[in-house]
Amino acid sequence: MNVQMLTELAVKGHITELQLLSLEGGFYLARVRLDSVEKTLLGDDQQPLRIRSTTHLRDLLHGLPAFPCVLVQHSVHDEMCGVREGPIGGLRIPFSLNSVL
Repeated sequence: MNVQMLTELAVKGHITELQLLSLEGGFYLARVRLDSVEKTLLGDDQQPLRIRSTTHLRDLLHGLPAFPCVLVQHSVHDEMCGVREGPIGGLRIPFSLNSVL
């Protein structure tokens, strides 16, 4: 999914959630969840779009209608130590595409 397709789906109200996944190396990838499928946001080169920050994402998607967004940060420490039982989910922090004042 590219930015143009994301824009079209957002205008139609079809975006269920955008997940901004924090990865090693100081960059993020965006996963867009629709009703029954998740898609990665791609750049012009058809490769996953590397996003530098939430501000970069806000600039990229400026002017789109509001939809739920969440920053997802996985804890490598929990995975390495294995202290918790059951599945280990990422920390999910809601945020808005509206500019922060």
